[in-house]
Amino acid sequence: MNEVLTFDTVKQYCAFNNQINQHPLVSMVDLSLARPRRLHRMRFNFFIVFLKEIKCGDLRYGCDTYDYDEGSLIFVGPGQVVGSNEDQVYRPKGRALVVHPDFLLGSSLANRMKEYNFFSYELSEALHLSVKERDLIQDIFNKVDGELNQLIDKHTKRLLISNIELFLNYCIRFYDRQFITRKTINLGVVSKFEGLLNDYFRSGQVKASGLPSVAYFAGQLHLSANYFGDLIKKETGKSPQDHLQLRLIAEAKEELLYSQKSISEVAYNLGYKHPQHFTRLFKKVMGVTPGEFRAAG
Repeated sequence: MNEVLTFDTVKQYCAFNNQINQHPLVSMVDLSLARPRRLHRMRFNFFIVFLKEIKCGDLRYGCDTYDYDEGSLIFVGPGQVVGSNEDQVYRPKGRALVVHPDFLLGSSLANRMKEYNFFSYELSEALHLSVKERDLIQDIFNKVDGELNQLIDKHTKRLLISNIELFLNYCIRFYDRQFITRKTINLGVVSKFEGLLNDYFRSGQVKASGLPSVAYFAGQLHLSANYFGDLIKKETGKSPQDHLQLRLIAEAKEELLYSQKSISEVAYNLGYKHPQHFTRLFKKVMGVTPGEFRAAG
């Protein structure tokens, strides 16, 4: 069965978990109040953050060994499908912060949400918290919950958004910490990326299939594109796109200096359908056109 449970409103998700809806567009959900249920694939048309213990359960993000075992934060963006249809009954445990995009309209946070890349990470790329970090997150969640249990007034939205933004900014810090504490694993990813990049060019695949995308390499490494991009940038100081461009320019320089191919032929061999696009990138990186580079060499 490939049924997907779709939640369009915060109220629907609260009802699904056997509790009242604190606010039409925002709620702090206590998952322990939910009745036992079978695993489902679920789609949320709002932002949702789960604070969960690391156990196999409804989101099926795995039972691997992590740096910390006190809890994990799992981020799901609007439209993302998560979960499993395996025939298993479970009892949810933990808390979930649910925020509909409409709640953020008119605020500066609405414009900044795209900066929080972790809402498009895979579930296996969850944020694993230390005890101190978990306590801090619980404290912010308690503040959000307390505000939601007040009578709604003119200050409610501003205070809720302030706490939500504070929470998200701490998550950026904690993910930075996670990238650092998993340095050995991360360096393995960087090394594999470099190997895949070399193989792509050396095998002639670039001429046959065109320029590789960041998503292609992320898929080869079984990572989401955003997590892969953030990891590579943290470890090397350059984005995956930067690495692709630098490798391409290195290949181009060798062709220009040691072959008789025309500039158009060099461009086609590097996957460009339009040579002028290649010339534009080359000049941007090198400061001179391919022709000028060849003449100077």
